[in-house]
Amino acid sequence: MKLRSLGASDLLVSPIGLGCWQFSKGRGLAGRYWPVLSDETIKEIVKVSIEGGVNWFDTAELYGNGASEKALSTALISLEKTTGNVVIATKWSPMFRTAASILRTIDDRIRSLQNLRIDLYQVHQPLGFSTVEKEMDAMARLVDAGKIRYVGVSNFNADRMRRAHAQLRRHGLALVSNQMSYSLLKRGIEKNGVVETAKELGISIIAYSPLAQGILTGKFHKQNDQAAQPVGIRKYLPGFRRGGLERSRPLIARLGQVAEAHGSTPAQVALQWLNSFQGELVVAIPGASSAAQAMQNAKSMEIVLTQDEMHSLDEVSRGCQHG
Repeated sequence: MKLRSLGASDLLVSPIGLGCWQFSKGRGLAGRYWPVLSDETIKEIVKVSIEGGVNWFDTAELYGNGASEKALSTALISLEKTTGNVVIATKWSPMFRTAASILRTIDDRIRSLQNLRIDLYQVHQPLGFSTVEKEMDAMARLVDAGKIRYVGVSNFNADRMRRAHAQLRRHGLALVSNQMSYSLLKRGIEKNGVVETAKELGISIIAYSPLAQGILTGKFHKQNDQAAQPVGIRKYLPGFRRGGLERSRPLIARLGQVAEAHGSTPAQVALQWLNSFQGELVVAIPGASSAAQAMQNAKSMEIVLTQDEMHSLDEVSRGCQHG
């Protein structure tokens, strides 16, 4: 498996990372989205991911108010995977805050990560009380202080990406990544200028929700299977309701056909398509709430799709979009 450079940085990452929202321990508003995982389960998920070739992990302040960061770092330390042999990305939450908060709260992030190095620090949303420029100025100060290595953003449109990139350039730095919702069922960034701008500026796209929160596994399309019914907030989302599932059924069928040809699963094919269709521009961070899921995610990196397979999935998916 070939590692990829994350943007214009020396960070070399596997095409699949591990998203760690589900490590939130049920804390905070964001943490209530997932069931509480034990420390032992989290350790096993991280261990299996690493054994499968995953070398980087994405977490955030918002995920349980630091609970995910602490759970991840505890697992990595217990596995003797410390600074230098894994890549850690986390995020600052801008909600109801100014850019000054980036500087005030960085030591909290470092404590939650138990002094493991922050390789990539990202602005989680474009919803802060300061300008993009002031946020990038604050991030540049953290790079200068040696508290983070590189700067990324999340959920930024093309214009905000350009502004962030331009401001970091004034400090002799580069914007490394933009983390966006992107999957075979959600391809809006191909049309709104984000992908085009990322290619132009040399910015990696980190795809979150790459399996559309599980829809692309195909399990929710099974008839009369109570275990395959969505629970919690997901059951109210359009994609999980009967109409949404019917709209995506042709894509699930095509994913199944390709998966059968490769001795894999629809989810693995969906992940590998995402990692291949735009060349090396996109890396993905599926989550995992069990070691088995983590293993399946990692094994997706072993699949090599043909051009015909990628284009057929492209065509079918265009009629199944969720936004």
